[in-house]
Amino acid sequence: MRSVFWLLGLAALAVALALLVGHNEATLTLFWPPYRFDVSFNFVVFCLIGGFVLLYAALRAFSMLRDLPAQAQRWRSQQIERAVVGSVMDALSHQLAGRFVRAQSAAQQAVDQLKGVPAGQWPRRDQLQLLAHLLLAESAQSLQNRERRDENLQAALSPKLAKSAPEAHEGALLRAVRWAVEDHDADAARARLAELPQGASRRIQALRLKLRIARLGGETGEALETARVLAKHRAFSPEASRSIVRGLALDALREAHDMAQLDAFWNGLDATERAMPEVALAAARRANQLTGPATSEQDRELVHARVRAWLEPLWPEFGALDVAQQRQLVLALEPGLGELDAAGLARLEQLQRQWPQNGFLQYLAGQACMRRQLWGKAAQMLSQSSHSLDDPALLRRTWRGLAQLAEERGDETAAQAAWKRAALLD
Repeated sequence: MRSVFWLLGLAALAVALALLVGHNEATLTLFWPPYRFDVSFNFVVFCLIGGFVLLYAALRAFSMLRDLPAQAQRWRSQQIERAVVGSVMDALSHQLAGRFVRAQSAAQQAVDQLKGVPAGQWPRRDQLQLLAHLLLAESAQSLQNRERRDENLQAALSPKLAKSAPEAHEGALLRAVRWAVEDHDADAARARLAELPQGASRRIQALRLKLRIARLGGETGEALETARVLAKHRAFSPEASRSIVRGLALDALREAHDMAQLDAFWNGLDATERAMPEVALAAARRANQLTGPATSEQDRELVHARVRAWLEPLWPEFGALDVAQQRQLVLALEPGLGELDAAGLARLEQLQRQWPQNGFLQYLAGQACMRRQLWGKAAQMLSQSSHSLDDPALLRRTWRGLAQLAEERGDETAAQAAWKRAALLD
């Protein structure tokens, strides 16, 4: 279609010229004493046009001739640039394919080629140099050559390159943080992470590394806060986020050295974390562990009250707890059964009636009745739990309770039999 339009244009031009000059009988007279020249006006016009074309062509040829050295230099620079880009791409391809020696050779070739190129000659010359050094460092890290890795990392993090390629500089810093974490050097990792700009430090990748650094350095509180931020930004699946937060919360609870620290950490948890059965049970267990013989009676009562409050949300979901969690719940509540009021005992009996075959609730209700000297109910509940429980420790306590109840009512035969059953349990 384009050739058709060109043909039509040429035909129109030919028609226009024929109409303009076909019947033009004008002449142009040139006087050069003592001569006179009569020339057709059409001829003069065509000569002027031809002269202009020849002059323009001569000027263009001269300009091209003068630009030949610059064009040759640009061509050589372009060839070097293509070679450098190709070497960097080869290094990246080999690195992704796990061929670290070849990746190292290709990256080193790119660095050597860039040494002869002045800074600023290409638009992304500094970025290519930074990436080449970073790929060299990455290959050295994969080959466990830390000396060469650190050398090329320092070259990649030079301020001159950082100014020209800020995004690549941030990537190099993130890689440096990750390598420090892999070397289990928490201090170096924190120092590199602090060099990141404020915006980059809030990215998901930086937060993931911050979480690993906090866990590496034993900073459970900081790790938990970072995990919450990552969960908010959906960096993990809901199940993974819950698992990570739960694990960190359990670690923090185990690290509590006194009730004040344990209470402060519990108050710092949000409602979702407090509702996790594992967290609530771990907090109650740690509180009972921190309550030693030297604890005063008043402080002991306060601790038991806290434990009951922490475990309060678990009662409506008692049926959803597994056997191990039910056992932990019973063990956490048993030390404070002496301070259980009538309302608490009534609710415990109601739960036992709701799950009549549950040996843990039978045991807990029996121990609570025994503490309040309700001998009949205690004997009934403990007798039922002795047939339902499989846990040796709780079963031993059950038989000890039955032996004490038998002694209370003066049945020495039953008491000796119960003591014997308790002693025979491993």
